[in-house]
Amino acid sequence: MAAYTVTNFHLPRWSELPKLDLYLDQTVTILEKNLKNYIGNKEETIITKTMINNYVKQGLIKPPKKKKYNRIHIATLLVICILKQIYSISDISELITLATKTARVNTAYDQFCEALEKAILYTFEGIEYTLPENSIFEQSLLKSVAQSFASKLYVEKTFLHK
Repeated sequence: MAAYTVTNFHLPRWSELPKLDLYLDQTVTILEKNLKNYIGNKEETIITKTMINNYVKQGLIKPPKKKKYNRIHIATLLVICILKQIYSISDISELITLATKTARVNTAYDQFCEALEKAILYTFEGIEYTLPENSIFEQSLLKSVAQSFASKLYVEKTFLHK
């Protein structure tokens, strides 16, 4: 994959997520469509129905209502799919809990998207990702989480050619 494609990485913002609730198959399709070029290789499945059902059983996401998944489910699943590349499910659960304690879900999700895109762009461009001196702990943690994924992606796409 060319670095140009990677540096144009874009996660749909809260306002871009489907406004209507989706069935499980549709949810899987949305996740795969948005992440396929950035996680693993093209032959790998990023997420399955079984995985989503397990996340519900583990309490990582709330059960769907009438077998339909809403924006919160989709946003959380996008975050999980990205972070499971580098963190354990229990670590991801703690990170999501912290993020949603300090900000509304839509705000926390959009902040994650922005931090991740910036970290990926900066990593592939060779620019240091810094925060203002007056940054709070949560901003620093979010930057570190985003940077850890960006660094892994850089190694995979630049040296391992996945």
